[in-house]
Parts: sequence; structure tokens; C-alpha cells
Amino acid sequence: MIAKFHRLLRVMLLVACAVSVPATAQDLNSTESAGNTILNKHNKLSVKEKQQGWQLLFDGKSLNGWHVFQFPEATPAWHVQAGMLTINLGASGVQHGDLATNAVYENFELSFEWQTPDNGNSGLFINVQEVPEYPASWQTGPEYQLLGPAHADNADPIKRSGEIFGFASAQEEPEVLASPHWNHSVIRQVDGKVEFYLNNKLTTQVDFNSQPWLHRVSKSRFKDQPHFATSTKGHIVLQEWTSLIFFRNMKIKQL
Repeated sequence: MIAKFHRLLRVMLLVACAVSVPATAQDLNSTESAGNTILNKHNKLSVKEKQQGWQLLFDGKSLNGWHVFQFPEATPAWHVQAGMLTINLGASGVQHGDLATNAVYENFELSFEWQTPDNGNSGLFINVQEVPEYPASWQTGPEYQLLGPAHADNADPIKRSGEIFGFASAQEEPEVLASPHWNHSVIRQVDGKVEFYLNNKLTTQVDFNSQPWLHRVSKSRFKDQPHFATSTKGHIVLQEWTSLIFFRNMKIKQL
């Protein structure tokens, strides 16, 4: 009876490690081994998804298909641990900066899960142009804001999680889930018409080619960035900012 109880307890601990994200790199290291078995179910495509044209952006094991933005040959501070794509903010001897896909995307549906500390702040950019004259991702790419539920920017209509940073939305205000829960985001873009979803709620809907959008940009903090959101094709880029961010189950389908 005692042996059965111990086996049950070990299973419960493994499940707990698989669904929660540690608050620090030290915590992450301590749970990596226990969580690997359960985490094997993530970062995979079903037979049906493959038939539908889905492809993994992150394989759960490596940074294949990614590079540091503007430093394609450098060793990144981004790394894989316990089946999650994350950033070592305090790492030395590596290249810090945003992480970009090697490929560029135009018409697509992107699905991913993410988690950040309660006061975390990060983002994901689309349509980013990787050219020397624009060294920062935000200069060309609109940002899908990723905030922890306790971050003060959630109260600001132009900075809410799940929306384009810098632009208020008339769509639904989503609930951002706290650790150990994972948030689920979807981005759809077809011919410059973009929809952002967060936890199954439509949070943003814009047409990057429309006059109303161009007018909004001209009145925004990006008005002095001549190539901000002018392209409907580019890299997908993960932001290195001031806090930890974790990604998993990142997949994309070209439309």
C-alpha cells in the first residue's frame, strides 16, 4: 500500500512540473528532469494538423529555424529548457536581443502558448524587416503585447495584453491567465488584414493597408518610423525585454 502511494505521489509531481512555469532560472533547472516525460506531449503536430498544413515553429528541443535578430551567426541568450523556449536574461558570453524566425511569412495563422510572471512584460512582432537601417524589431513590426495579469499596462487601453502595442482596440478585453496556467494566442493575417486572439477572444482586428490604420499610425508614437507596419510580409520575432517569457506549442499554417 505504501509503495502504491509513493508511485502515485511521483506521478502527481511529474504532472505538476509539466503544467507550471518556474519563476526563476534556478527553479526551472530543478524541475527540468522531472517534467521532461510529461512535456513530451507538447510541441508536436497531430496527423490531422499535418494534413491541414500546420508546421512547428519550435520543435521543443532546439532553436532550429531561429536566430538573434540582426545577428544571425551569434549564439543566442535564448535557449530551450524543459520543452519551453525562453530567455536567460542574465547570461554572459552570448548575444542578447530579440529572436527572429529564419523564414518570412505573409498570409498565415500562428498559434502559440505563452506564460510570463505576474508582472511580466514581453511581446511578439510580425512583419518585421531585418535590414541594417532598422536595427530594432519595433521599428517595422507591429507588436502583439504579452503581459502578466498584474502588470500595470493592462489598465492602459493602448498597452493591453493581446493587442497591438500603442493602439487601442474596440474588441473584447481578454482575461490574462496567471501562472501556472498557460495563455493561448492566435494571429491570422491575410492580405494585410489581421486578427489577434487571446484565450479565444478576438482582441484586435485591423487592415494594415487601410486609410483608417494609416491615419492611426500618423497620430501614434510610431509616426516618426516611416516603415512601421508598412509591410504585410516579414519575420516573426520574439522580444527580449525586462522579464522572463516562456513559449511552447508554436505552430504556423500558411494561408
